[in-house]
Amino acid sequence: MSKVTIKDKTFKVSIPEKVILERVKAVADRINRDMDGKNPLLLAVLNGSFVFAADLMRQLTIPCEISFVKLASYEGVTSTGKVKEVIGINEDLTGRTVIIVEDIVDTGLTMKQMIESIGTRNPASVHICTLLVKPEKLQVDLNIEYAAMEIPNEFIVGYGLDYDQQGRNLKDIYTVVE
Repeated sequence: MSKVTIKDKTFKVSIPEKVILERVKAVADRINRDMDGKNPLLLAVLNGSFVFAADLMRQLTIPCEISFVKLASYEGVTSTGKVKEVIGINEDLTGRTVIIVEDIVDTGLTMKQMIESIGTRNPASVHICTLLVKPEKLQVDLNIEYAAMEIPNEFIVGYGLDYDQQGRNLKDIYTVVE
């Protein structure tokens, strides 16, 4: 499908599944190299990162664990600017190497709050891994060590990302058609 309609918007393919999976593998290879011997805890941010987190985990060859946290900051196609933690972190992070796994970093506000929250739990280190980053939209300074792709500031859907909870099941990533 080169175009899809979800609710009141039409989207066109911008990143095909094959390219996504190649980039996920490249990020996993870097994590395998950098985290060798560390047994990191991947902390995947729901709902959007679940597809990316699953594909990433399958490419990791190092011992690692995964847990999930759910945050909310979006309504429809725009960020509310307010982030609230819905489901918290249950693991003891003391002395752990933590990798936050996110679907997309745009303003960086959600990620900044995650890092601050995790930092109070005394981890050995905290790293950011994201499928997508929108550099031109970043509002805070973040050290994003593992970014699969940089994209322009356009609204996207697919591969776990949604428009009003729809479209997460699409294999490709689609950009809204104006």
